[in-house]
Amino acid sequence: MFKDYFLFSLEGIKKRRLRSFLTMIGIFIGIAAVVSLISLGQGLETAIEDQFKQLGGDKVMVLPGGGQFGAFASEPLTHDDLEIVEKVDGVDIATETYFTTAVVEFKGESKSSYIIGLPVDETAKIITDMQGFDAEKGRDLKKGDTHKILVGWRLWNDDYFEKSVGLRDKLEINNQEFEVIGLVSKIGNPQDDAQIYAPIEALRDVFGEEDEISIIYVQVEKGYEPEKVADEIKEELRDYRDEDEGGESFEVQTFENILETFNNVFGIVQAVIIGIAAISLVVGGIGIMNTMYMSVLERTKEIGTMKAIGAKNSHILQIFLIESGIYGLFGGAVGVLIGITISKSVQFIAAAYLGTEILKASMSPFLIFGALLFSFVVGCLSGIAPAYRASKLKPVEALRYE
Repeated sequence: MFKDYFLFSLEGIKKRRLRSFLTMIGIFIGIAAVVSLISLGQGLETAIEDQFKQLGGDKVMVLPGGGQFGAFASEPLTHDDLEIVEKVDGVDIATETYFTTAVVEFKGESKSSYIIGLPVDETAKIITDMQGFDAEKGRDLKKGDTHKILVGWRLWNDDYFEKSVGLRDKLEINNQEFEVIGLVSKIGNPQDDAQIYAPIEALRDVFGEEDEISIIYVQVEKGYEPEKVADEIKEELRDYRDEDEGGESFEVQTFENILETFNNVFGIVQAVIIGIAAISLVVGGIGIMNTMYMSVLERTKEIGTMKAIGAKNSHILQIFLIESGIYGLFGGAVGVLIGITISKSVQFIAAAYLGTEILKASMSPFLIFGALLFSFVVGCLSGIAPAYRASKLKPVEALRYE
Protein backbone atom coordinates (compact mmCIF):
# COMPACT_ATOMS: atom_id res chain seq x y z
CA MET A 1 0.00 0.00 0.00
CA PHE A 2 2.74 2.47 0.98
CA LYS A 3 4.60 1.70 -2.25
CA ASP A 4 1.50 2.58 -4.28
CA TYR A 5 1.08 5.85 -2.38
CA PHE A 6 4.74 6.69 -2.91
CA LEU A 7 4.64 6.01 -6.67
CA PHE A 8 1.37 7.94 -7.00
CA SER A 9 2.86 10.95 -5.17
CA LEU A 10 6.06 10.75 -7.20
CA GLU A 11 4.07 10.78 -10.42
CA GLY A 12 2.30 13.95 -9.30
CA ILE A 13 5.65 15.65 -8.64
CA LYS A 14 7.02 14.60 -12.05
CA LYS A 15 4.04 16.18 -13.83
CA ARG A 16 4.94 19.55 -12.28
CA ARG A 17 8.74 19.45 -12.65
CA LEU A 18 9.40 23.19 -12.79
CA ARG A 19 7.09 24.01 -9.90
CA SER A 20 8.54 21.13 -7.89
CA PHE A 21 12.10 22.39 -8.48
CA LEU A 22 11.20 25.94 -7.47
CA THR A 23 9.42 24.60 -4.39
CA MET A 24 12.52 22.73 -3.24
CA ILE A 25 14.95 25.65 -3.67
CA GLY A 26 14.28 26.91 -0.14
CA ILE A 27 15.02 23.43 1.23
CA PHE A 28 18.21 23.24 -0.91
CA ILE A 29 19.53 26.48 0.54
CA GLY A 30 18.53 25.80 4.14
CA ILE A 31 19.91 22.27 4.36
CA ALA A 32 23.09 23.24 2.44
CA ALA A 33 23.74 26.11 4.85
CA VAL A 34 23.06 24.01 7.94
CA VAL A 35 25.16 21.04 6.76
CA SER A 36 28.13 23.15 5.68
CA LEU A 37 28.13 25.24 8.87
CA ILE A 38 27.75 22.27 11.21
CA SER A 39 30.39 20.19 9.40
CA LEU A 40 32.91 23.04 9.44
CA GLY A 41 32.05 23.82 13.05
CA GLN A 42 32.49 20.20 14.13
CA GLY A 43 35.76 19.97 12.21
CA LEU A 44 37.09 23.14 13.81
CA GLU A 45 36.00 22.01 17.27
CA THR A 46 37.64 18.59 16.81
CA ALA A 47 40.89 20.14 15.52
CA ILE A 48 41.11 22.52 18.47
CA GLU A 49 40.30 19.77 20.99
CA ASP A 50 43.04 17.61 19.43
CA GLN A 51 45.50 20.47 19.77
CA PHE A 52 44.61 20.93 23.43
CA LYS A 53 45.05 17.19 24.04
CA GLN A 54 48.51 17.35 22.47
CA LEU A 55 49.42 20.17 24.83
CA GLY A 56 48.71 17.91 27.78
CA GLY A 57 46.38 18.26 30.72
CA ASP A 58 49.21 18.72 33.22
CA LYS A 59 50.01 22.34 32.33
CA VAL A 60 48.94 25.63 33.89
CA MET A 61 49.37 29.15 32.50
CA VAL A 62 49.63 32.42 34.43
CA LEU A 63 48.79 35.47 32.33
CA PRO A 64 48.57 39.23 32.94
CA GLY A 65 45.09 40.56 33.64
CA GLY A 66 43.00 41.13 30.53
CA GLY A 67 44.87 38.46 28.56
CA GLN A 68 47.31 40.97 27.00
CA PHE A 69 50.92 39.91 26.67
CA GLY A 70 54.36 41.47 26.80
CA ALA A 71 54.51 45.11 25.83
CA PHE A 72 50.70 45.15 25.53
CA ALA A 73 49.95 44.22 29.17
CA SER A 74 48.80 47.01 31.48
CA GLU A 75 49.86 44.98 34.55
CA PRO A 76 52.66 42.67 33.40
CA LEU A 77 53.99 39.73 35.33
CA THR A 78 57.50 39.94 36.81
CA HIS A 79 60.27 37.67 38.06
CA ASP A 80 58.91 38.12 41.58
CA ASP A 81 55.67 36.50 40.42
CA LEU A 82 57.66 33.66 38.85
CA GLU A 83 59.45 33.01 42.14
CA ILE A 84 56.13 32.86 43.99
CA VAL A 85 54.77 30.36 41.44
CA GLU A 86 57.87 28.16 41.66
CA LYS A 87 57.36 27.73 45.42
CA VAL A 88 53.74 26.53 45.15
CA ASP A 89 53.19 22.91 46.20
CA GLY A 90 52.62 20.74 43.12
CA VAL A 91 54.63 22.90 40.71
CA ASP A 92 57.35 20.81 39.07
CA ILE A 93 58.80 23.39 36.68
CA ALA A 94 57.85 27.01 36.01
CA THR A 95 59.28 28.98 33.11
CA GLU A 96 58.67 32.25 31.26
CA THR A 97 58.24 33.87 27.87
CA TYR A 98 58.35 37.45 26.67
CA PHE A 99 56.32 38.54 23.62
CA THR A 100 56.55 41.75 21.64
CA THR A 101 56.22 43.17 18.14
CA ALA A 102 59.08 44.80 16.29
CA VAL A 103 60.11 45.99 12.86
CA VAL A 104 62.16 43.23 11.24
CA GLU A 105 64.35 44.01 8.25
CA PHE A 106 65.55 41.42 5.73
CA LYS A 107 67.47 42.34 2.55
CA GLY A 108 66.09 45.86 2.47
CA GLU A 109 62.48 44.86 3.19
CA SER A 110 60.89 45.76 6.54
CA LYS A 111 57.86 44.25 8.22
CA SER A 112 56.30 44.42 11.66
CA SER A 113 56.59 40.93 13.14
CA TYR A 114 55.69 39.09 16.31
CA ILE A 115 58.78 38.10 18.33
CA ILE A 116 58.75 35.48 21.10
CA GLY A 117 61.52 35.33 23.67
CA LEU A 118 62.21 31.77 24.83
CA PRO A 119 64.37 30.41 27.66
CA VAL A 120 67.45 28.52 26.43
CA ASP A 121 67.64 25.97 29.25
CA GLU A 122 65.80 22.67 29.76
CA THR A 123 62.59 24.49 30.78
CA ALA A 124 62.11 25.57 27.16
CA LYS A 125 60.71 22.09 26.39
CA ILE A 126 57.50 22.92 28.28
CA ILE A 127 56.85 25.84 25.92
CA THR A 128 57.88 24.10 22.70
CA ASP A 129 55.69 21.10 23.55
CA MET A 130 52.71 23.32 24.33
CA GLN A 131 53.14 25.56 21.30
CA GLY A 132 53.68 22.57 19.01
CA PHE A 133 56.69 23.85 17.07
CA ASP A 134 60.20 22.54 16.42
CA ALA A 135 63.06 23.24 14.05
CA GLU A 136 62.51 21.34 10.78
CA LYS A 137 65.89 22.52 9.49
CA GLY A 138 68.85 23.73 11.48
CA ARG A 139 68.61 23.49 15.28
CA ASP A 140 66.72 24.81 18.31
CA LEU A 141 68.00 27.52 20.64
CA LYS A 142 70.46 26.38 23.29
CA LYS A 143 72.52 27.74 26.16
CA GLY A 144 75.04 30.31 25.06
CA ASP A 145 72.93 31.58 22.12
CA THR A 146 72.57 35.34 22.14
CA HIS A 147 71.79 36.96 18.79
CA LYS A 148 70.40 33.77 17.26
CA ILE A 149 66.82 33.22 16.06
CA LEU A 150 64.42 30.67 14.64
CA VAL A 151 61.92 31.78 11.99
CA GLY A 152 58.39 30.54 11.29
CA TRP A 153 57.42 28.49 8.25
CA ARG A 154 56.11 31.44 6.21
CA LEU A 155 59.43 33.29 6.40
CA TRP A 156 61.39 30.49 4.74
CA ASN A 157 58.70 29.47 2.23
CA ASP A 158 58.34 32.66 0.12
CA ASP A 159 55.16 33.66 1.95
CA TYR A 160 56.30 36.65 4.00
CA PHE A 161 59.26 38.56 2.63
CA GLU A 162 59.83 38.80 -1.11
CA LYS A 163 62.84 36.53 -0.71
CA SER A 164 62.75 33.44 1.47
CA VAL A 165 64.83 33.40 4.64
CA GLY A 166 67.48 30.68 4.88
CA LEU A 167 69.85 29.28 7.48
CA ARG A 168 72.71 31.65 8.42
CA ASP A 169 70.82 34.63 6.93
CA LYS A 170 70.84 37.83 8.98
CA LEU A 171 67.71 39.69 10.11
CA GLU A 172 67.67 43.04 11.89
CA ILE A 173 65.34 43.35 14.88
CA ASN A 174 65.08 46.85 16.31
CA ASN A 175 68.32 47.69 14.41
CA GLN A 176 70.24 44.78 15.94
CA GLU A 177 71.43 41.87 13.82
CA PHE A 178 70.33 38.27 14.51
CA GLU A 179 71.47 35.10 12.72
CA VAL A 180 68.94 32.45 11.60
CA ILE A 181 69.91 29.05 13.05
CA GLY A 182 66.60 27.19 12.68
CA LEU A 183 63.60 26.97 10.34
CA VAL A 184 60.43 26.07 12.22
CA SER A 185 58.04 23.49 10.76
CA LYS A 186 54.54 24.47 9.69
CA ILE A 187 52.07 24.92 12.56
CA GLY A 188 49.01 25.66 10.41
CA ASN A 189 47.99 29.07 11.73
CA PRO A 190 49.18 31.96 9.48
CA GLN A 191 50.04 34.15 12.48
CA ASP A 192 51.96 31.39 14.27
CA ASP A 193 53.80 30.54 11.06
CA ALA A 194 55.07 34.12 10.78
CA GLN A 195 56.58 34.31 14.26
CA ILE A 196 60.26 34.73 15.13
CA TYR A 197 61.81 33.03 18.17
CA ALA A 198 64.79 34.51 20.02
CA PRO A 199 66.60 33.89 23.34
CA ILE A 200 64.57 35.68 25.99
CA GLU A 201 67.51 37.51 27.59
CA ALA A 202 68.77 38.74 24.23
CA LEU A 203 65.30 40.02 23.38
CA ARG A 204 65.05 41.79 26.73
CA ASP A 205 68.41 43.49 26.10
CA VAL A 206 67.22 44.71 22.70
CA PHE A 207 64.03 46.24 24.12
CA GLY A 208 65.29 47.18 27.58
CA GLU A 209 62.74 45.05 29.42
CA GLU A 210 64.71 43.32 32.18
CA ASP A 211 61.90 42.10 34.45
CA GLU A 212 58.74 41.79 32.37
CA ILE A 213 57.15 38.38 31.71
CA SER A 214 54.37 37.76 29.21
CA ILE A 215 53.28 34.28 30.32
CA ILE A 216 54.40 31.91 33.05
CA TYR A 217 54.11 28.26 32.01
CA VAL A 218 53.84 25.61 34.73
CA GLN A 219 54.44 21.88 34.56
CA VAL A 220 52.41 20.19 37.32
CA GLU A 221 54.03 17.38 39.30
CA LYS A 222 52.71 13.87 38.82
CA GLY A 223 50.04 13.02 41.36
CA TYR A 224 48.73 16.59 41.61
CA GLU A 225 45.53 17.87 40.02
CA PRO A 226 46.13 20.87 37.72
CA GLU A 227 42.90 22.53 38.92
CA LYS A 228 43.99 22.43 42.57
CA VAL A 229 47.52 23.62 41.72
CA ALA A 230 46.01 26.48 39.69
CA ASP A 231 43.83 27.49 42.66
CA GLU A 232 46.88 27.42 44.95
CA ILE A 233 48.90 29.57 42.51
CA LYS A 234 46.05 32.07 42.36
CA GLU A 235 45.83 32.25 46.14
CA GLU A 236 49.60 32.73 46.61
CA LEU A 237 49.82 35.45 43.94
CA ARG A 238 46.75 37.18 45.36
CA ASP A 239 48.37 37.30 48.79
CA TYR A 240 51.69 38.51 47.38
CA ARG A 241 50.05 41.26 45.32
CA ASP A 242 47.65 42.14 48.15
CA GLU A 243 44.61 41.79 45.89
CA ASP A 244 41.04 40.80 46.69
CA GLU A 245 39.41 37.69 45.28
CA GLY A 246 37.69 38.58 42.01
CA GLY A 247 39.85 41.69 41.55
CA GLU A 248 43.08 39.98 40.51
CA SER A 249 45.45 41.68 38.04
CA PHE A 250 46.38 38.27 36.63
CA GLU A 251 44.74 35.11 35.32
CA VAL A 252 45.51 31.48 36.08
CA GLN A 253 44.22 29.01 33.51
CA THR A 254 44.33 25.28 32.91
CA PHE A 255 43.74 23.92 29.44
CA GLU A 256 40.46 22.43 30.58
CA ASN A 257 39.30 25.96 31.49
CA ILE A 258 40.36 27.31 28.09
CA LEU A 259 38.71 24.45 26.19
CA GLU A 260 35.48 24.78 28.19
CA THR A 261 35.35 28.53 27.54
CA PHE A 262 35.99 27.99 23.84
CA ASN A 263 33.30 25.32 23.56
CA ASN A 264 30.73 27.53 25.32
CA VAL A 265 31.41 30.57 23.14
CA PHE A 266 31.70 28.53 19.97
CA GLY A 267 28.46 26.69 20.74
CA ILE A 268 26.56 29.97 21.10
CA VAL A 269 28.02 31.40 17.88
CA GLN A 270 27.27 28.20 15.98
CA ALA A 271 23.70 28.07 17.30
CA VAL A 272 23.05 31.67 16.20
CA ILE A 273 24.49 31.09 12.73
CA ILE A 274 22.56 27.86 12.23
CA GLY A 275 19.40 29.57 13.50
CA ILE A 276 19.80 32.25 10.85
CA ALA A 277 20.44 29.62 8.19
CA ALA A 278 17.36 27.69 9.32
CA ILE A 279 15.14 30.64 8.36
CA SER A 280 15.48 29.50 4.75
CA LEU A 281 14.03 26.15 5.83
CA VAL A 282 10.96 27.96 7.11
CA VAL A 283 10.70 29.72 3.76
CA GLY A 284 11.10 26.35 2.05
CA GLY A 285 8.37 24.87 4.22
CA ILE A 286 6.00 27.69 3.29
CA GLY A 287 6.82 27.02 -0.37
CA ILE A 288 5.93 23.34 0.04
CA MET A 289 2.67 24.28 1.77
CA ASN A 290 1.73 26.64 -1.06
CA THR A 291 2.56 24.02 -3.69
CA MET A 292 0.52 21.38 -1.88
CA TYR A 293 -2.50 23.70 -1.68
CA MET A 294 -2.19 24.26 -5.44
CA SER A 295 -1.91 20.51 -5.95
CA VAL A 296 -5.08 19.90 -3.95
CA LEU A 297 -6.99 22.45 -6.03
CA GLU A 298 -5.69 21.04 -9.33
CA ARG A 299 -6.49 17.47 -8.31
CA THR A 300 -9.88 18.06 -6.71
CA LYS A 301 -11.71 15.92 -9.31
CA GLU A 302 -9.05 13.23 -8.97
CA ILE A 303 -9.60 13.20 -5.20
CA GLY A 304 -13.36 12.96 -5.74
CA THR A 305 -12.90 9.98 -8.10
CA MET A 306 -10.69 8.17 -5.57
CA LYS A 307 -13.25 8.74 -2.82
CA ALA A 308 -16.09 7.62 -5.09
CA ILE A 309 -14.40 4.24 -5.66
CA GLY A 310 -13.77 3.68 -1.95
CA ALA A 311 -10.73 5.69 -0.85
CA LYS A 312 -10.92 6.72 2.79
CA ASN A 313 -10.01 10.10 4.26
CA SER A 314 -6.90 8.49 5.80
CA HIS A 315 -5.78 7.26 2.35
CA ILE A 316 -6.03 10.75 0.85
CA LEU A 317 -4.26 12.23 3.88
CA GLN A 318 -1.38 9.76 3.55
CA ILE A 319 -0.97 10.39 -0.19
CA PHE A 320 -0.57 14.14 0.23
CA LEU A 321 1.62 13.84 3.33
CA ILE A 322 3.93 11.48 1.44
CA GLU A 323 4.08 13.90 -1.48
CA SER A 324 5.02 16.83 0.76
CA GLY A 325 7.56 14.59 2.53
CA ILE A 326 9.14 13.73 -0.82
CA TYR A 327 9.56 17.44 -1.54
CA GLY A 328 11.39 17.82 1.76
CA LEU A 329 13.45 14.63 1.36
CA PHE A 330 14.59 15.34 -2.21
CA GLY A 331 15.32 18.94 -1.35
CA GLY A 332 17.29 17.78 1.69
CA ALA A 333 19.30 15.26 -0.35
CA VAL A 334 20.35 17.91 -2.87
CA GLY A 335 21.01 20.34 0.00
CA VAL A 336 23.28 17.80 1.71
CA LEU A 337 25.30 17.37 -1.50
CA ILE A 338 25.61 21.14 -1.89
CA GLY A 339 26.55 21.52 1.79
CA ILE A 340 29.28 18.86 1.50
CA THR A 341 30.65 20.58 -1.60
CA ILE A 342 30.69 23.98 0.13
CA SER A 343 32.39 22.69 3.30
CA LYS A 344 35.03 20.73 1.36
CA SER A 345 35.69 23.78 -0.83
CA VAL A 346 36.17 25.97 2.24
CA GLN A 347 38.56 23.37 3.68
CA PHE A 348 40.56 23.33 0.44
CA ILE A 349 40.68 27.14 0.18
CA ALA A 350 41.74 27.47 3.83
CA ALA A 351 44.57 24.98 3.32
CA ALA A 352 45.70 26.22 -0.08
CA TYR A 353 45.37 29.99 0.22
CA LEU A 354 45.19 30.80 3.95
CA GLY A 355 47.80 28.26 5.00
CA THR A 356 45.76 26.81 7.87
CA GLU A 357 44.82 23.17 8.40
CA ILE A 358 42.60 23.84 11.41
CA LEU A 359 39.49 24.50 9.31
CA LYS A 360 38.40 21.03 8.28
CA ALA A 361 34.99 19.61 7.38
CA SER A 362 33.73 16.81 9.63
CA MET A 363 31.03 14.90 7.79
CA SER A 364 29.53 12.36 10.20
CA PRO A 365 26.78 9.89 9.18
CA PHE A 366 24.68 11.31 12.02
CA LEU A 367 24.84 14.79 10.45
CA ILE A 368 23.81 13.54 7.00
CA PHE A 369 21.02 11.30 8.32
CA GLY A 370 19.85 14.05 10.68
CA ALA A 371 19.71 16.61 7.85
CA LEU A 372 17.71 14.26 5.63
CA LEU A 373 15.33 13.36 8.45
CA PHE A 374 14.89 17.02 9.38
CA SER A 375 14.12 18.05 5.80
CA PHE A 376 11.62 15.17 5.48
CA VAL A 377 9.89 16.24 8.71
CA VAL A 378 9.77 19.87 7.53
CA GLY A 379 8.14 18.69 4.29
CA CYS A 380 5.58 16.55 6.11
CA LEU A 381 4.70 19.30 8.59
CA SER A 382 4.27 21.77 5.75
CA GLY A 383 1.87 19.39 4.02
CA ILE A 384 -0.38 18.66 7.00
CA ALA A 385 -2.88 21.47 6.41
CA PRO A 386 -3.23 20.90 2.61
CA ALA A 387 -3.43 17.11 3.13
CA TYR A 388 -6.11 17.52 5.79
CA ARG A 389 -8.11 19.78 3.48
CA ALA A 390 -7.85 17.21 0.67
CA SER A 391 -8.97 14.38 2.95
CA LYS A 392 -12.08 16.31 3.98
CA LEU A 393 -13.32 17.00 0.46
CA LYS A 394 -16.76 15.50 -0.19
CA PRO A 395 -16.87 13.20 -3.23
CA VAL A 396 -19.91 14.82 -4.87
CA GLU A 397 -18.56 18.35 -4.50
CA ALA A 398 -15.10 17.27 -5.65
CA LEU A 399 -16.49 15.65 -8.82
CA ARG A 400 -18.43 18.81 -9.64
CA TYR A 401 -15.38 21.08 -9.15
CA GLU A 402 -14.24 22.99 -12.26
